[in-house]
Amino acid sequence: MALDPVCKMTVDPPRAAAQSSYKGQTYYFCCPNCKKQFDAAPEKYLSA
Repeated sequence: MALDPVCKMTVDPPRAAAQSSYKGQTYYFCCPNCKKQFDAAPEKYLSA
């Protein structure tokens, strides 16, 4: 399982609604909106 960095929801990577790569790491999201927020400001969600 993976953790959506935006909403902190647990996500099953093969079933993730969206995914994004940042600095060589793949992040999985529960919905396209979380991906959109992450892509706009990844450091905001990774530094928390």
